Amino acid sequence: MSSAIDPRATSAMLYLDGVHVTFDGFHAINNLSLTIAPGEMRAIIGPNGAGKTTMMDIITGKTKPDEGDVLFDGITDLTRLDETQIAELGIGRKFQKPTVFESQTVEDNLLLALNADHRVRSTLFWQRSKADDAAIDCVLDTIRLDNARRQLAGSLSHGQKQWLEIGMLLAQDPKLLLVDEPVAGMTDIETHQTAELLKEINRDKTVVVVEHDMTFVRELGVKVTCLHEGSVLAEGSIDQVSANDRVIEVYLGR
Repeated sequence: MSSAIDPRATSAMLYLDGVHVTFDGFHAINNLSLTIAPGEMRAIIGPNGAGKTTMMDIITGKTKPDEGDVLFDGITDLTRLDETQIAELGIGRKFQKPTVFESQTVEDNLLLALNADHRVRSTLFWQRSKADDAAIDCVLDTIRLDNARRQLAGSLSHGQKQWLEIGMLLAQDPKLLLVDEPVAGMTDIETHQTAELLKEINRDKTVVVVEHDMTFVRELGVKVTCLHEGSVLAEGSIDQVSANDRVIEVYLGR
């Protein structure tokens, strides 16, 4: 990294600059630059193959960039850390397909998430504390599953499973949440509730949402970044981005 650090980097929760990733000669990420402010929620849109998933992989340490800067919370160079270290820093990622423990209750799923980073020895002798109970109650309230706490996760609707998985991330108290297509396969009502849920989470967490559902993106009411061929094509409000001729051409259509 260059010695003169861009002031935008030091004040950002997430700062990507000049990032390149090539797979077998294919430029998946091509000079990508992106700045997310602390406490911001940003929606990332773009056609399939635009680099949205690869961008998430870079932020979480799954993929290392060939070049470029990737900074978290103004100071930490994410390119030097592995996936576990990045998760421990406070970056949580929710994948598109929910992965909950179906044979466990909703509450037990949250307990497992809360207890996920305890060492083996402490896990063997681990006792639930009042703080754990309070944390779980708070998460259940946020994800609107308080009435389902004793229900098996496998019996939840698709939308509720997505919320439970978001809850499992919240139990780990991340600073930054990366959420991949949270409303895919949801009903209209669940989609609306998910928008409300993410807005609530955004009150004290920074959130990045990758999504194809433009109605949902509009409901979030946040700044939108459109990726295309591994770089930023357009950025602004949903109305500004939707009216951009290039975005219409490569993604939205007339």
